[in-house]
Amino acid sequence: MSRPRRPAPRPDRRSPERPRPAPRPQPEREAARVNPPPAPRRDSGSWLYGRHAVVAALMNKARHCRRLVALPEAKDAAEALADNAEAGRAAGFKVEVLDRQRLEMLLPEGAVHQGLALQVEPLPPAFLEDVLAELPPAPDAGPAVVVVLDQVSDPHNVGAILRSAAAFGARALVLPEHGTPPATGALAKAASGALERVPLVRVTNLARALDKLKEAGFWSVGLDEAAPKPLAELDLGGRVALVLGAEGEGLRRLTRERCDFLARLPTGGPIASLNVSNAAAIALYEVARRAHP
Repeated sequence: MSRPRRPAPRPDRRSPERPRPAPRPQPEREAARVNPPPAPRRDSGSWLYGRHAVVAALMNKARHCRRLVALPEAKDAAEALADNAEAGRAAGFKVEVLDRQRLEMLLPEGAVHQGLALQVEPLPPAFLEDVLAELPPAPDAGPAVVVVLDQVSDPHNVGAILRSAAAFGARALVLPEHGTPPATGALAKAASGALERVPLVRVTNLARALDKLKEAGFWSVGLDEAAPKPLAELDLGGRVALVLGAEGEGLRRLTRERCDFLARLPTGGPIASLNVSNAAAIALYEVARRAHP
């Protein structure tokens, strides 16, 4: 008896799998929408800005300058500055012309740059011992003034005080190393070039710095709106250290104890207190007036 035959396999009638079409390239704007480029970060580092700050830094032989950038309308002025400044010739850089958006991305938000910005290295640190060593020795020591700041933290105030210190011939501005602003763009802009002319001395201990000034023949005068005598009534001569505290808090106890005198400015009326930078300017004027009548 023969076995039944197996039916022959049926042919596979399914259509072969069609290859998928290659994806169409997206337009650039679509790709940008899917993967947007990261926003450029604002660089608030070692940039000085504003005409006076930039000019003073370019003319300062102790300042190492890296880049000078300008808006198109300030290009000619920037090139003239670079050609005439010794720092510019030594650095050998060319003026970079940027549009407003690219220039402002290099600076802190809201910086008033006047079309110019200069990237610099920090100035070499200044030391109180060096400032004192440059003074004429006794008995030929003439009048000299140093400004000491106790916890003044606003860069605009420090810059404005530095500008007044330069205007009235102060030998240095002394401030604590901690809790005070760095010597960057905002401070330099407020100083209007004085950062390059008046040593900015940072000390670890303000009380010891006042002791060093006292050893060098300075009378330390702390400004205090509650002091019994106005500054003009003090019998000051020779070397004077004007000591100013932060607005509101005033001088700290140890700083106050190191002062030889406490004095006030003759303010009155509905607003009896002054901004610390204004108080510094008036006090510097009074000391300069008495030293050079």
